[in-house]
Amino acid sequence: MAAHPPQTHTPSGPFPAPHLPLHPAPAVHGFERLPAPLSRPVIAIGNFDGVHRGHQAVIAATRSLARKLQRPTAILTFEPHPRVFFTPDRPVARITPPPLKTAIAQGFGIDAAIVFAFDETFAALTATQFVDDILIGRYGASGIVVGHDFHFGKGRQGSPAFLKQHTAGLDLPVDVIHPVSDGDLPVSSSAIRAALAEGDIATANALLGYRWIVQAEIIHGDARGRTLGYPTANMKLSPDIVLRHGIYAVRARIDGIVRNGVASFGRRPTFDDGAPLLEVHLFDFAGDLYGKHPEVEFIEWIRPELKFDSIDALIARMDDDSRQARAAAARGDGTVSLLK
Repeated sequence: MAAHPPQTHTPSGPFPAPHLPLHPAPAVHGFERLPAPLSRPVIAIGNFDGVHRGHQAVIAATRSLARKLQRPTAILTFEPHPRVFFTPDRPVARITPPPLKTAIAQGFGIDAAIVFAFDETFAALTATQFVDDILIGRYGASGIVVGHDFHFGKGRQGSPAFLKQHTAGLDLPVDVIHPVSDGDLPVSSSAIRAALAEGDIATANALLGYRWIVQAEIIHGDARGRTLGYPTANMKLSPDIVLRHGIYAVRARIDGIVRNGVASFGRRPTFDDGAPLLEVHLFDFAGDLYGKHPEVEFIEWIRPELKFDSIDALIARMDDDSRQARAAAARGDGTVSLLK
């Protein structure tokens, strides 16, 4: 049976719907201390790439335990992804870059994010050192929540069973969260990365439990879109984001205002076949956006990137793309938008 995204609650009542904060709190790095109001939190541990429905189940359990204990919540995560450290010759595709990851976690009700650099020093920590020196010694954890397949410590010696055994008698509850599935498909970051690589936005969004979001600075382009009647905001996405080249229905939040649009991601084969860019055309908008860092969410795949024989043929297809994107935004896709 498909799982549903968790509901959000505070000790005094329901949270607002999940959202991407306009001004997320900065993460705490390494051994920095948490602000006093956030001391002794219930800590959820994991990589949290994508903050997908499985991660949201961990977050929901963290909030539930924190409500019971009347403590704040935190996620403890790692950058770069541990696989990047151990196998640097095998790049790991990312769903969400670090700042966006911690902001989304806050949008699902987490109070603080603790980010450790996954380096030689961190990789050398034993499971016992990680629990005693970091979770308990540094952050005074009031509770710990992990996924069923979480491993940690040198040689992956730590596990949920180890956590429960090691903390027995310490008045430190440990919750272990079972896997989440969407129908027959287990929810995982790997499955979402595979869907994005195929341009399968519907599957990616279903597994995420919200519309996939990217964020990057708007840079100067060649202004060709303006001459075609489709001015675009050009964004160079991180090279570790793997997305199929093509045309997508999107929404973008700029300066707190959300607008519908259509986006092309690819190399522009009709013109220069250059480096990949995300080119976003916002409907019914005119203005200077250079230097801004909008969040762009993906609603629907429209078509693959194509090379056209003439400018007129390209414009005609762009007109059709825009009609399809407007229709997609109007009907929605049944998934949650974090852009409010």
